[in-house]
Amino acid sequence: MRSPFADDPGRASDVFVTLGMLAEERGTDSAGLALLGAWPGLGGWPSLGGPPGGCRVVKGRGRFSEAWRPAYVPELDRSPVALGHTRWATQGSPLEPRNASPMAVQDVVATHNGDIDAADLRARFALPPASGTTDSEPLFQLLAGCRGPSDVTAVLEAVVGRVALAWVHRDRPTEVHLARGALSPLTVAVDTDQNLYWASNPRWFRDAERHTRVEFASVVMLREGTYVKIGMERRPGRRDSPEVLATANFLPTARDTDMDPRVWTGFTAADQDRDRAGLLHRAVQRAGGTGGLVPVAS
Repeated sequence: MRSPFADDPGRASDVFVTLGMLAEERGTDSAGLALLGAWPGLGGWPSLGGPPGGCRVVKGRGRFSEAWRPAYVPELDRSPVALGHTRWATQGSPLEPRNASPMAVQDVVATHNGDIDAADLRARFALPPASGTTDSEPLFQLLAGCRGPSDVTAVLEAVVGRVALAWVHRDRPTEVHLARGALSPLTVAVDTDQNLYWASNPRWFRDAERHTRVEFASVVMLREGTYVKIGMERRPGRRDSPEVLATANFLPTARDTDMDPRVWTGFTAADQDRDRAGLLHRAVQRAGGTGGLVPVAS
């Protein structure tokens, strides 16, 4: 999420692309990016191939570096919000473009890191048919219907499995929703220009700081069971630096098979130990599981 007051949009754009490249260590099955836009108070700008204030999603098989093109830089530089994603396929064929993220589902554009029990969600909620075969899509369908923090946490408490999420409602492109459920890591950073970023691994921000012109003022890993809404429009039409508009906590649930060292792929030992020490999810057994509950911190 870009601060409207940063004097050089290129600095944040460089970090976005760098984070996408670094994220390849957590997935090379597919990758993509979504560029959303309409600065508050300034009206929409015509995205390439789309309507004013619209959204452009680019994704495909392979690495982020294969999906990214230098031709996207002008649009990225003027996008208030950009989402990037790399995929390590769990459910759904990596060969099917509809299974790649970011996904546009109803009015949300979203990314998901993790692996959840999608069949359980479909059994508990009346959901429309999916266009793909991932576990992410039914979750995005539910989030599209949420109108407040209590709706969001009700959905997140119904999820069983590993989950970290970022999503934007296309009719409110100056608000970003971030949530960390069980296990899947999510780190939030703010630079000295007040641009806001998120990614799985806190180490990536240290690497990005070394290789770009950005200096980070804060880098924080979200605890399990955290939902945050961040925006830059305190009142309609007003331009503000990104700030927290709402927060909520919930109790996440994981399967006993979800505690896997690959959750922390690419982490330093210190970052992994720090994160594991704060885990608080509850665990349930599933058929074919490890035969016992996962011990977690409370």
